[in-house]
Amino acid sequence: MTGRITGGELNYPGIGSTEHGPPAGVDCRVTEAYLGHGFPSYRRAVLGTLSWQLQRGAGLRVRAESGVADPGGRVVSGFGVGPFRVNAPCEVVWVREPLAEDVPQSAGFGYGTLPGHPVRGEESFEVSIDEAGKVTLRIMAFGVPSNWFFAAGDVLAQRARRHVTARYVDSARELAAGPG
Repeated sequence: MTGRITGGELNYPGIGSTEHGPPAGVDCRVTEAYLGHGFPSYRRAVLGTLSWQLQRGAGLRVRAESGVADPGGRVVSGFGVGPFRVNAPCEVVWVREPLAEDVPQSAGFGYGTLPGHPVRGEESFEVSIDEAGKVTLRIMAFGVPSNWFFAAGDVLAQRARRHVTARYVDSARELAAGPG
């Protein structure tokens, strides 16, 4: 495929389901975190989430086909050092843009795994603001190890996922707080 940063097709059941809930019978991890208060915080967090700043702020190396999350767009994020780098190719499966009005809302995106990712599944990042102005991040993820090697290291993979998720939350809080 010319012009694509990575090949292959989405490789898991329930494509797009993080937008409305995981497929039945699938173990799903949900992390929710308070980010701040008010529409300026909400808009900063959403902009950073939709433009890959959330991943970069979490310490991941990001190569994306577009500067913003776009349905069908591909991204390869990676963590580790040198030959110990794990690349995680994904395709954006849904995007919800923020509304222009200052009303309770949520925005974000979900992406699914492509061949070469250590997991087969999906992850979403959604920033919300409620009627009281409370801004929260919700990360939903489901998946299974993509092969025997990653399945054998599942305890380490679970620890790595928790670590990266905590880094996402820290990054989102920094985005919401703004320059400072």
